[in-house]
Amino acid sequence: MKTVACRAITTHWLRACMVVLGLVAAVGVAQAQANAGNDVNGAAEALHARHAALKDKLADNAFRRPLVLESTEEAGDLKGDIYAVVEHPYATVRTALGRAASWCDILILHLNIKSCRAAEAADRSKPATVTVNVGKKYDQPIEQTYEVAFDYRVAAQSADYLQVRLNAENGPLGTKDYRIVLEAVPLEAGRSFIHLAYSYAYGFAARVAMKGYLATIGSGKVGFSVAGKDADGKPQYVGGVRGVVERNTMRYYLAIDAYLDSLGAPKGEQQEKRLHDWFAATESYATQLHELSGDEYLTMKRSELKRQAER
Repeated sequence: MKTVACRAITTHWLRACMVVLGLVAAVGVAQAQANAGNDVNGAAEALHARHAALKDKLADNAFRRPLVLESTEEAGDLKGDIYAVVEHPYATVRTALGRAASWCDILILHLNIKSCRAAEAADRSKPATVTVNVGKKYDQPIEQTYEVAFDYRVAAQSADYLQVRLNAENGPLGTKDYRIVLEAVPLEAGRSFIHLAYSYAYGFAARVAMKGYLATIGSGKVGFSVAGKDADGKPQYVGGVRGVVERNTMRYYLAIDAYLDSLGAPKGEQQEKRLHDWFAATESYATQLHELSGDEYLTMKRSELKRQAER
């Protein structure tokens, strides 16, 4: 794992650092919820109960889709959660998201993910590894990026419940205890309910990086939660680290949705469909997520994917 002294961090790297923080994100629940995977039936029931409790919010919200986003900030910890209904049968979701390689197809859609590789352990009792390189919002050499390696496990996989975990004990700039969790259960009419969640802890170096980012290039950026209204009655959105968490949570959820949607296309067309669909989806929330033009994004990602395939 690469480390960088805080005094050497440029504004470009502050953005990249925050994406690393937000990644741990791309996806845990609070630890008590994560532990629910030890009881598959109980975890499935709990997620169905959550779906029922969120029924009204899923049906009527500012996202214009059945989605609820939540975030919290506590001393030294950030957490984010997305609950959403996806228009895909549970069997499709379970098979697709229960493979480590699928997560590379998902994560690479993000602007700041420069490369991803998945490796199964020779001993199947041990976790697979999903390693991502995080960098700037334009193409750059891999050696100039941050590398973050996650242990990947399918914690539960049954006819009515899936739980996937990606864990990294240490990260750059003093971040630690990355806990990424995805849960899914079947719904009626060929749909599924998913919960994408993440939590992580950060120390002094990461706190300094956050302050620097939020005071410079991140100062005008906002999240999705409404903190209040201005004098004209228009919503005022949360900023700061909660804004960072919410933006990246949404980017990774949209990546999962684009990945699932692409599976219906011919295999040779799936990658290109994912790129187009992910960018179009992010532009529908341009206030929070716009960074590049469509041509800039597609050119960058095609180059990165070509390089990734050659490694």
